[in-house]
Amino acid sequence: MNFQVTVLKVLVSYPDGFAVMDDIKRDMAILATSGRDWADRTKRLAARVPDLDIFSQGLVGRESGGWKITEKGRTVLEFMEARTVLNQSVETAQSETVDAHVPPLPPLADRAKRRRERRERRREGRERARSNAS
Repeated sequence: MNFQVTVLKVLVSYPDGFAVMDDIKRDMAILATSGRDWADRTKRLAARVPDLDIFSQGLVGRESGGWKITEKGRTVLEFMEARTVLNQSVETAQSETVDAHVPPLPPLADRAKRRRERRERRREGRERARSNAS
């Protein structure tokens, strides 16, 4: 996950572009644990502006207890996203003409084994919680 792109995306989601540090940390924690899609997306966006430095470039300002995205920050973010949308539409057009290779699902036995292991870990966790509570 690219920290600086994530900060821009979090701040732009607030109506006035300002968020206190607790809100920024919470939102970033949610995004950081949301999976590979978010990490891949932020890497693609960051690749559009390789020398991105949100503070020294004046894209984000520090204000009383939080951060606020500037107009310049909004413009840079729109630029990064516009190029991504353009590239995605080109990729979509190309994938429609070329048969995309879709990796096969893991064998059924492997998925069943992982499912059993997850159930067992949850069961052990519940048993530990019960024993700690008593």
